[in-house]
Amino acid sequence: MRKRVRAGIIGDHHPTVQGYGVIAEALQHAAASLAVDVEPRWLPTPMLPPTVERELAGYDALWCGPWGPYENTDGALRAIRYARERGVPFLGTCAGFQHAAIEYARSVLGLADADHAESNPDAPLAVIAPLPHPWVERTGAVVLDPASHVASIYRRTEVAERYRCRFGLNPEYLTPLHSGGLRVAGVDAEGTATVLEFRDHPFYVATLFMPEQRSRPSAPHPLITAYLAAAAEM
Repeated sequence: MRKRVRAGIIGDHHPTVQGYGVIAEALQHAAASLAVDVEPRWLPTPMLPPTVERELAGYDALWCGPWGPYENTDGALRAIRYARERGVPFLGTCAGFQHAAIEYARSVLGLADADHAESNPDAPLAVIAPLPHPWVERTGAVVLDPASHVASIYRRTEVAERYRCRFGLNPEYLTPLHSGGLRVAGVDAEGTATVLEFRDHPFYVATLFMPEQRSRPSAPHPLITAYLAAAAEM
């Protein structure tokens, strides 16, 4: 019998937004290459309660998707924390990257006021701030740390990926994040952090770019394939 993986997609799914359909398709591409079945299910942030354990217990993997700000930021952060602390394979893309950084800053580094400058322009601790050069519907280079888990997945240290974002990690918080164990695994051509990973975890990767945009039936994206493979092994 083929392994079935239940993947919870955290985000506010709107029928007019194509991005979430692309995620489901990318998961199917990866599943076919691994000979497993995948069952993606949307988890709108307003449906994530203060205690998420019961809501998320049946999922083998969680993906925090793009198109923020989320309607229920705290719900999304609780789900990310659940994945990080429980060892549930996690992938965050675009807004998922941004909120993974905020969750880590709040929960691990004790920065309770860590926030997102898009939803709170006056945030005293804007861990996520406007990018100096926004990446909107552009493909750009990603330079990977050769020692990173992500580089081992790609089997190379420079790749091209698709972006659609205006906000990223505030460089002022790079050192504190590293002190807590979250690592920058990749940067763009100008040195802006675009990939985060947590090594002490079955799979925990967040990307400012959207790998789902470059997945094809004949060429599943390596990050998504590795994410799904980790979930299938749980």
